[in-house]
Amino acid sequence: MAPPPAARTRTAPSMRVAALISGGKDSCYNMMQCIAAGHQMVALANLRPAENQEAMALPLYRRTIRGRSVDTGPVYTKCEGDEVEDLYELLKLVKEKEEVEGISVGAVLSDYQRVRVENVCKRLNLQPLAYLWQRNQEDLLQEMISSNIQAIIIKVAALGLDPDKHLGKTLDQMQPYLLELSEKYGVHVCGEGGEYETFTLDCPLFKKKIIVDSSEVVVHSADAFAPVAYLRFLELHLEDKVSPAPDHCRTSNYIHNS
Repeated sequence: MAPPPAARTRTAPSMRVAALISGGKDSCYNMMQCIAAGHQMVALANLRPAENQEAMALPLYRRTIRGRSVDTGPVYTKCEGDEVEDLYELLKLVKEKEEVEGISVGAVLSDYQRVRVENVCKRLNLQPLAYLWQRNQEDLLQEMISSNIQAIIIKVAALGLDPDKHLGKTLDQMQPYLLELSEKYGVHVCGEGGEYETFTLDCPLFKKKIIVDSSEVVVHSADAFAPVAYLRFLELHLEDKVSPAPDHCRTSNYIHNS
């Protein structure tokens, strides 16, 4: 049985932390929770390109995924050629370069994600910090909006979500409709069932905000009931904020690719 959420967030008073980021709302909000708990954010890490690294002005460690999902069982064991080993190599490098002790991860419901991150952290003697784990999703969505996370919908894949209507909408614009879909069809309001994905344009940790200059809708599956489509960014730029982010993080625009 998996340990309760508190077991994953019980830490020393303050740690140097690297954040696993996807660019979405969950990873950003979990970073905010790490800062609120007194930890120092020193680096970002991801296994795919992320446009919000410069907005946070933190060093970004990035690794190309060489493996694939080989071991898909409920318990992960080290497996050659699995993409989890790419994550291991990435976080091993971050630990060596930045002397981090903890890893911020925005897992909410995915045991698949949690088990694999915890496996890697255990092997590297790192503390996973998953403050969002098993939180009530309606409460969590409201907290994110109230915390001034400016995230937009960049992918839809569920009954009731329309690419033409909903792609590019902000979380606060979508909240009432997501609650309605949850009542009608059981949609996860935070998108934990894969119903939608987000991209964060601004949050209190960002030193600059991201502006989308141009984008296009790409339809992956034109299903009549639950079309799958995503927003492809064609041009972005950074813009200074009137009130810059508090200095909880070391400033750097270093990017390491491997």
